[in-house]
Amino acid sequence: MKTFYQILANTLLANVTNMTVWFAMIFFIYLETKSVTATSIVSGIYLVVVAVSGIWFGSLVDHNKKKNVMLLSGFVSLFIYSIGFVIYIDAPAETWKDAASPTLWIFVPLLLLGVIAGNLRGIALPTLVTILIPEESRDKANGLVGTTTGIIFLITSAVSGFLVGHSGMFLVLLLAMVVMALSIAHLSFMHIPEKEIVHLEGQPPKVDLRGTFAVVVAIPGMIALIFFTTFNNFLGGVFMGLMDAYGLSLVSVQTWGVLWAVLSCGFIVGGLVIVKFGLGKNPLFAMFAANIIIWIISSVFTIQPSIVLLCIGMFIYISVVPFIEAAEHTIIQKVVPLERQGRVFGFAQSVEMSASPLTTFLIGPVTELFFIPFMTTGMGVTLIGNWFGTGADRGIALVFTITGIIGLIVTLIAMNTKYYGLLSKRYAEESAAFLPEGEPA
Repeated sequence: MKTFYQILANTLLANVTNMTVWFAMIFFIYLETKSVTATSIVSGIYLVVVAVSGIWFGSLVDHNKKKNVMLLSGFVSLFIYSIGFVIYIDAPAETWKDAASPTLWIFVPLLLLGVIAGNLRGIALPTLVTILIPEESRDKANGLVGTTTGIIFLITSAVSGFLVGHSGMFLVLLLAMVVMALSIAHLSFMHIPEKEIVHLEGQPPKVDLRGTFAVVVAIPGMIALIFFTTFNNFLGGVFMGLMDAYGLSLVSVQTWGVLWAVLSCGFIVGGLVIVKFGLGKNPLFAMFAANIIIWIISSVFTIQPSIVLLCIGMFIYISVVPFIEAAEHTIIQKVVPLERQGRVFGFAQSVEMSASPLTTFLIGPVTELFFIPFMTTGMGVTLIGNWFGTGADRGIALVFTITGIIGLIVTLIAMNTKYYGLLSKRYAEESAAFLPEGEPA
């Protein structure tokens, strides 16, 4: 556990850096260009690269020492942030105000690559949970990972808004370089007891998509679980593309950053609940229950133009998210062999994230061209404007409400399919295999 805690601390340091760059970049682009479309495109680019890179990242994790993979992640991010810093200080201030500026669209994807390099850690970390943590405690360890995520959001949300408000991306990138260097130095002196690296017999390390897919398909209900999460991410792209624009329509960037710092405590609360109580005998049920709560909240938290209502809804939403992540990780750690876990986690990430870019790319233009006019000068003003409100922010809010209703319907349907029962049964069988003889499952 001591080693695991050190890994979590190092991950916190590195991910604070990456997430601060991500948050700050979204804030910076919206404040400079005033374009919802620009922010949704940036989010879409991020999701596309995450989806494309997941399987390859998983192969790197399986075929190399986890410590070396995490060090590689840090060095790549540090190198890219250094280049981004040079570009930023060299470009005129007017460059960033033009949403069509070529320099802007070189700068943004470059920084995104630095942020995405951090995803190597996200795939390596659950495999280290399998290596370092006893089977019966992994759900709680995964909850602790969720708590760490909350602390990361707490720090980055508070810091990024003030850094952007003070000096644009200058201090963001300067601090990113310093903190990432500290993370690399700390990890370099850490000992991680990895016993072995398992390669396919007679074959060099490679992506091995076909073999990974065969493992996933062979587990009853696993492919259905991944596709269910994929559909959820398809809807989740709406939030990624529009949430900052909606929040910044209600409050200043500094206030929005502070609010996100407070709201991110929900990750900590949810993670600590899992650490204390676990996920129960059937993590899959916990995951579906969490999704039901999330989509109900999503249907109502923007129903009125109130920052208080938004914050209450988002806090509940964020508190429940760790249950979904911990449940999926716990299931994969149980039913997938260790030598394949990196590739399965990477495959799941690639498939699950593949839907979000489509939504994120489209939702900005669709919102600007249809929903905002609908609630500003269109029929929405007459139909629901008297109680829902009118204006550009209410057009964005309507998108959230519709998304929540669709998500709730799909979750209830998925929960009543045969695949839910198949995967639950497989998990129970694997759990029984770890019980002492004679002890009831």
